[in-house]
Amino acid sequence: MLNRRDVMFTTAAAAALPLGASAEATGADARLRALFDTFVQEDLRERPESATQLGLDTGANADLRANLSDRSVAGIAAAKALTLDQQRRLAAINRADLSRTAKVDYDTVAYTRQSAAAIQAFDFGGASYGPSPYVVSQLTGAYQSVPDFLDTKHKIETDADAQAYLSRLSAFAMALDDNTAQMAHDAGLGVTPPDFLLDLALQQMTALRTPADQSLLVTSLKKRTAAKGLAPRYGDEAARVYESKIAPALDRQIAEAKRLRAGATHDAGLWKLKEGPAFYAAALQATTTTKLSPDAVHKLGLEQVAEIGGRLDRLLAAQNMTKGTIGERMRALYQDPANLFPNTDDGKAAAIAFCNARLAAIRPRLPASFKRLPPYTFEVRRVPSATEAGAAMAFSQGPALDGSRPGLVYFNLHDTADWPRWALSTTTFHEGLPGHQLEGGLALSNTELPLIRKTLGFSGYAEGWALYAEQLADEIGMYDDDPLGRIGYLRAQLFRAARCVVDTGLHHLRWSREKAIAYFIDLEGDAPGATAREVERYCANPGQACSYKLGHTVWIRARARAKQALGARFDIKDFHEAGLSCGRTPLDVLDGVVDAWITAQKV
Repeated sequence: MLNRRDVMFTTAAAAALPLGASAEATGADARLRALFDTFVQEDLRERPESATQLGLDTGANADLRANLSDRSVAGIAAAKALTLDQQRRLAAINRADLSRTAKVDYDTVAYTRQSAAAIQAFDFGGASYGPSPYVVSQLTGAYQSVPDFLDTKHKIETDADAQAYLSRLSAFAMALDDNTAQMAHDAGLGVTPPDFLLDLALQQMTALRTPADQSLLVTSLKKRTAAKGLAPRYGDEAARVYESKIAPALDRQIAEAKRLRAGATHDAGLWKLKEGPAFYAAALQATTTTKLSPDAVHKLGLEQVAEIGGRLDRLLAAQNMTKGTIGERMRALYQDPANLFPNTDDGKAAAIAFCNARLAAIRPRLPASFKRLPPYTFEVRRVPSATEAGAAMAFSQGPALDGSRPGLVYFNLHDTADWPRWALSTTTFHEGLPGHQLEGGLALSNTELPLIRKTLGFSGYAEGWALYAEQLADEIGMYDDDPLGRIGYLRAQLFRAARCVVDTGLHHLRWSREKAIAYFIDLEGDAPGATAREVERYCANPGQACSYKLGHTVWIRARARAKQALGARFDIKDFHEAGLSCGRTPLDVLDGVVDAWITAQKV
């Protein structure tokens, strides 16, 4: 199964016009827009969580508020059939009849359906940040995603909202059983997560399997209905659903995970699976939007590790840290108590407050670099404690289209030693502003884009932008009075280059989990716990980690190309507008957009 927010478009297309530019709309354009509107409705029906996430579970879609995605065998088959049918209907529109901007829309959506079909052709797996070979792991599965979704995305304002929540609780129990059935099916094909991923998943499942009165699934509804003055019966009913349906389903999934764990191997990479190399090739292309081979990605990573390491060495020397390797010196910074927040609830709250303060500090500097800013609010939160053991170190979730829910940045504070103060700023800028939340917010609020384009995601483009945003934060002075923060920024750049080395090492060169962890620690001194979670993430979501540095490389090369071509006429705000106003695109298209903009500026 594939989450289409993570599928990518690699075919080169005509450059998009900048926002506000006009093009002669054609009759074919109108037909394409109408088809896209149909696709959006079909996709929302297939994934009701997306309707809630986007704030579109109202009006004719109000019934979706009570549903979850169908994870059954029939549901998976229906998703595959829908993908093929959408491909057929899209192919019926003659691309040659479309305007220039509509061609970009057409090619982008066409590729997402092609990519979905390519991943759906494998008769196993799931999705999280991208295609995953494992339907249930520490990062994949309904048990991992639904509780937080219900707590943070499902609004409770009325009795109807509370009743819809209860319906989703029952659907969650069914989703758990559907996932459990697929775990057994995939194991029959030889697709079982490595032992360490199953250990993490079991740890999280066990944490979720609490008495009803302690379950977030129950307490969230009780707390929020009480705050709205709704009847207490909703909380009581949630407890009954939990005890009668969810807890037994969790017990069955835990039992299946333990059964698989008894025969699991410790091999970390996809090379161990019969179709593993083919799956890795598809996942790598999908998430990076490039056709680079694993060997080429590995080589690029090694080259950039060497270059960035030299720069970081000079920054450390400027702080009188000259003895030892870069990793050893960075480790000393990690271990300095002056850089750490206490590993307590109060300490973790202080770390989140620090991140929100950094978000507030950069906001007034952004108009000097951007023509437009998103009309949304953004904030930083802590990853829920029930899922933090296996969750990513940090991640971003976009706002509702109507602004009713802010854009959210999550930090995993399982252990505050993973997040020294000097490491927090650059990640806040990456996940928040001017990173994912700015880029994503501009896409969501772009009236020139069809809704389907606003909701698609391209990891090479988006993660490349977010890594470029870290660099931009340095360039606009966010570290002028924070030299350790600048070291943290450059260490993060080194880390992303190393991801290209490690991800391909695991899945192509047969590295072990332990070798991958040791490489990171020796290279840049990261905390062992954080490093282990990162490596384990790559094992569950192959390929996606490479998209950051590959995308960043395209962004910075595009800017350098524009500066060289335009000289004194280069304007950073115009460059950003050209790259962001076209909407999320594959990296080949981004280069085409920038080249078209450069040509236009020369006229």
